Amino acid sequence: MTSQPILIYDTTLRDGSQGEGVSFSLQDKLNIASRLAEIGIEFIEGGYPLSNEKDVAFFREIRNRDLGSSKVCAFGMTRRRSMKAEDDPGMKALVEAQTPCITLVGKTWDYHATEVLRVSLDENLEMIGESVEFLSRHAELIYDAEHFFDGYAANPEYALKTLRAAAAGGARWLVLCDTNGGTLPEQVAAVTATAIAALQDHDVQFGIHTHNDGDLAVANSLAAVDVGARQVQGTINGIGERCGNADLISVIANLGLKKRDTEVLGGQPLTHLTELSRYVYETANLQWRDNQPFVGQSAFAHKGGMHVHAISKAAKTYEHIDPTLVGNERRILVSELSGRSNIVAVATKHNIEDDRELMDRILAEVVRLENQGYQFESAGASFDLLVKRAAGTFEPHFQTIKYRVVAGDRDTFHHREFAEAIIKLKVGETLWFDAAEGHGPVNALDAALRKALLDTYPCLGQMRLLDYKVRVVDSGAGTAASIRVNIESGDHKETWGTIGVSENIINASWRALVDAVEYKLHKEEMPLGGK
Repeated sequence: MTSQPILIYDTTLRDGSQGEGVSFSLQDKLNIASRLAEIGIEFIEGGYPLSNEKDVAFFREIRNRDLGSSKVCAFGMTRRRSMKAEDDPGMKALVEAQTPCITLVGKTWDYHATEVLRVSLDENLEMIGESVEFLSRHAELIYDAEHFFDGYAANPEYALKTLRAAAAGGARWLVLCDTNGGTLPEQVAAVTATAIAALQDHDVQFGIHTHNDGDLAVANSLAAVDVGARQVQGTINGIGERCGNADLISVIANLGLKKRDTEVLGGQPLTHLTELSRYVYETANLQWRDNQPFVGQSAFAHKGGMHVHAISKAAKTYEHIDPTLVGNERRILVSELSGRSNIVAVATKHNIEDDRELMDRILAEVVRLENQGYQFESAGASFDLLVKRAAGTFEPHFQTIKYRVVAGDRDTFHHREFAEAIIKLKVGETLWFDAAEGHGPVNALDAALRKALLDTYPCLGQMRLLDYKVRVVDSGAGTAASIRVNIESGDHKETWGTIGVSENIINASWRALVDAVEYKLHKEEMPLGGK
């Protein structure tokens, strides 16, 4: 069977940037565009060149980058009413962007034409046709039919007339937009099929652009492909206004791995999807969505003992694809819901899988600690140390004698608030007494701890604290509630998570910090005084 190529149109840099809390710098946009081109995205929408100077600069700078076969698109709207296309500032800006593709959005819904644009239905058709005709002389023209599905529901005859106007003007693509994101998949399929049949005498191809207000953007995109759409528009991770756009990560993975009759990204492997997803999250300064399909940290995470027992024998029993196909990995979680299979899977590197008595001790300790508020899903390093302690193989590299934190005082010389940590440790037979300042109590503790240990364990100079999270375990207890602290640390090789729980936030933080340092030293197998 011959696979049908489905072209991917990315609008992360324009539609995605309209999402709440999303803001890209010029350099961010250039870097993301390069990443999209690397994996083979066919169309990359850069923005609206009339809206701001940053988008104008983007189109100027992107010409100097090698994007392979990827095409950059400038986005804009049909000409203004009562104005010639060649005189319209928006039309001129689109031409001056000098992109190989131009994406033009026009009104499909008669209600929008009369109530928003304040034009007659005939003038709206003229605005579409004349704008497309003018711009198609300069670039490949993609016409986005805004609110197409709402417009078709209200006035199907007129909605199809808008498509014919764009096709007659020279549009190469007609993209049907579910702008309000409220259409159901069966409706998308039926209306898309009708539109394709109605325009069969025109030399055009169809695409789909869906929003996620009904949590159906990906499903709606796939439904349109099933009936003949050959381009899918969306954003990486589904970011965008309101509830977002179709998540191209899921669209690409479903089309490339699930549908045997379609091909995406030229048929190349999809192993960069996870990396791309996280790169865009980091660039946009957004938190990863752990439960995001295909690429989330929890997408292939297994917690129930029955599940882990099953996948140890046949992974496909609880995994719909091999996670490596999208660059992700399987994770086995340990919790009070775990069985011996989870412990075996996670503790295999300790070579204790045949010791059933030890497995039971580890599981009992996990259950005991989780009752206190511990969770080991994101604290794998603390779990490794728990296994060592249960097995009797844990040798502490230092002992805490005491510590004290002073926070909230004001440094009048530097005109800022500061925290100061004082610690006393025992390393071998030597007592170490040290102090450090920090931007907060945890930063000060971290600085003092590593300062005290650095002479003995120089490898700690490679270690850094990456993230710090606090959560109240029992909010009903008010200020006496237990506090859970998760710390993510890293070096040049890997990152690791640790946890501490206490009614005292400083004590919980200290426990997580100590585990982070101990894990680093144990993984380096550092003896006392080791390099």
